[in-house]
Amino acid sequence: MSEKEKDSKTKETVKKTTKSANPRAVKKTTKTNPNKKTSKAAKTVKTEKEVLDIDNSNPSHEKNLIVEKEFKIEEIKEDEVLNDHFLKDFDWNLFEEGIETVKDDKLSEFEKLVEENFVDTYNESVIEGTVISLTEREAIIDINAKSEGVISLNEFRYNPDLKVGDKVEVLVDIQEDKTGQLVLSHRKARTIKAWDRVNEAHAKSTVVTGFVKCRTKGGMIVDVFGLEAFLPGSQIDVKPIRDYDQYVNKNMEFKVVKINHEFKNVVVSHKALIEADIELQKKEIISQLEKGQVLEGTVKNITTYGVFIDLGGVDGLIHITDLSWNRINHPSEILELDQKLNVVILDFDDDKSRIQLGVKQLSAHPWESLDPNLKEGDKIKGKVSVLADYGAFIEIVDGVEGLVHVSEMSWSTHLRSAQDFVDIGDEVEAVVLTLDREERKMSLGIKQLTSDPWTDITKKYPVGSKHSGIVRNFTNFGIFVELEEGIDGLVYISDLSWTLKVKHPSELFASGDSIDVIVLELDSEARKLSLGHKQTMNNPWDVYDKNFAEGTTHNAIISDSNDKGATIILNDDITAFVPNRHLVKEDGNKLKKGDTAEFKVIEYNKDFKRVVMSHTVIFNDQEKKNVKESLKNLNVKESDKSTLGDLDVLADLKKKMVDDENSKS
Repeated sequence: MSEKEKDSKTKETVKKTTKSANPRAVKKTTKTNPNKKTSKAAKTVKTEKEVLDIDNSNPSHEKNLIVEKEFKIEEIKEDEVLNDHFLKDFDWNLFEEGIETVKDDKLSEFEKLVEENFVDTYNESVIEGTVISLTEREAIIDINAKSEGVISLNEFRYNPDLKVGDKVEVLVDIQEDKTGQLVLSHRKARTIKAWDRVNEAHAKSTVVTGFVKCRTKGGMIVDVFGLEAFLPGSQIDVKPIRDYDQYVNKNMEFKVVKINHEFKNVVVSHKALIEADIELQKKEIISQLEKGQVLEGTVKNITTYGVFIDLGGVDGLIHITDLSWNRINHPSEILELDQKLNVVILDFDDDKSRIQLGVKQLSAHPWESLDPNLKEGDKIKGKVSVLADYGAFIEIVDGVEGLVHVSEMSWSTHLRSAQDFVDIGDEVEAVVLTLDREERKMSLGIKQLTSDPWTDITKKYPVGSKHSGIVRNFTNFGIFVELEEGIDGLVYISDLSWTLKVKHPSELFASGDSIDVIVLELDSEARKLSLGHKQTMNNPWDVYDKNFAEGTTHNAIISDSNDKGATIILNDDITAFVPNRHLVKEDGNKLKKGDTAEFKVIEYNKDFKRVVMSHTVIFNDQEKKNVKESLKNLNVKESDKSTLGDLDVLADLKKKMVDDENSKS
């Protein structure tokens, strides 16, 4: 387009714009040239002259003309101001390009409005919405989109107080489902923001609300900001929790105590929230503690050795012996968990961290109700309340017990267990042996109800008398034989058999066997009785002195052999030994196990019960006998024919006989 055409078009536009903007000015001006100013004053003067010429003869009309003149002049000036203002603000870019230019401040304001109100449903970012309606199953959320979104109420289980108007964080899950509905997710939005919130809560130690989902090993699983956190059982409460199920499907407040970013683990604690308050309460209670003070507490934990009591943030221990004046086997017999009771402070350490409590001290001691006339030597009746290996406790009255030691249950010196005499619950009669009311101790005896068997022991069991008893116990040096209740005697191992070499008494007898014995020694003062078993039989070695004397020969079988020699069983009592060098036969070979041969007794010892025999000496003795007979015959027949050579032969034979004698010895 040429410059002239543009200029012409611009002028026409100005005329139209001016006419629409100021119709009064159009009436006054027929032509408007922006490049040439119009003289409105001249035009007005011309009109004025024409009016004066028309009615110049009328003076009143002249005044009217002057007023009209002034009015028209003012009107012309006003129109000039309006036209100048319009031209000054006229947008030539809009006129030339046909596009309206928006100023920067307007653009900034528009961008701000878009940022605050426009929602991009195609971007997976967290959006804040407003709850505008609630149904039985869903929540309707306004996110400033073309339509509202819906979220299942299951995602708000942690917030049962959700109401219309609440602000919630959501994420666009589906832009449009089958019904054209916008579907949102609060759970996904919480998950995205969860770690930032968890880290912030951990850093600032703020309190968070979580939903307990279920139980797990060692604790609970808690939904915190959409994350599954672990709540240890020890962090649920300051006191032990026995029923975890009572917390499931409930909302609780927690404190984030640990975060493992590598494994995405979060640990929370409910106990930490109440520990601060308890600590203040604990310090206040501890500052007021005094010995002998009576407080109310709650049974927190029960163990075999006592009960832990919660005094309101401070724990104390009641030992089992301080629960009742009566003897009990376990604290659960008289107390139960969460039971409230009054306790008295018995003692505590310097920092009062360990507090010893008592319950029985709140009532009078049973010993105070014990018969004041009761004394040592009196007979009493009671019930067996406790059994131990060392004795039994007899309850005389409620809370008053006496001990019957096992040694006081029987006159027997052979100690046994208390269970061998009485059982729990048995009604027994006993004699008071010692009584200490200050120490509140009493010892009793049962055997004192019968006479002491040792009083006439010399008459019943004189030395040399024979009796029958029961084997009760073994030792390495002998056996204890019970002749009657309370009378035990010892049989030494050397007095068990005349012939056998006994290494241990159990080789011959067993516990409970009946055995015949003879009283060898008696000491009534020391209550000792020495017995013998072998003395009840004749000593077979007195007979064997003749049968197996040294030099006697016997035909026997070798029953066993080893590197040192062989053994021969002569009878039930005697087993002979044959040294290895005495097993050599005449041909130079040795006798073996099972061989039968002639043997000669070369040693017999009655005291040590030893018999030694030899086979070799038999043919050696025969050889000596033959040589002697030959020499005798030779001396008789050839005494006159002796020569020097014969003398040499005899000398050699004599030397040989001497050597044989030396070898035998």
